[in-house]
Amino acid sequence: MVDEQGFPDHERTTRSHAGETLEDARNWPGIILVMLGIVGLALTVTAAGYGFAGWAIIGGIATVLCLGIGAFVVYAEHRRVRKHETLSSDDGGH
Repeated sequence: MVDEQGFPDHERTTRSHAGETLEDARNWPGIILVMLGIVGLALTVTAAGYGFAGWAIIGGIATVLCLGIGAFVVYAEHRRVRKHETLSSDDGGH
């Protein structure tokens, strides 16, 4: 049976059900790395503002690594979950 209204709307939604990101514990390392990257960005800007060029460079490198790796982990896990959900025959949501 096909829903005429097109739910779930796969063209405008990235997650099949609410809370998927927090529900899946494999996302937590990525989320934590992104949070550390945001904190690192604030510390890097502060170090640069006070004239600590060495610390600003180290903080910038650490910030880019944390944000990049964290975003990749979250994206990879989202793709894994989405692939798993498309392979399953149950389209009932929760």
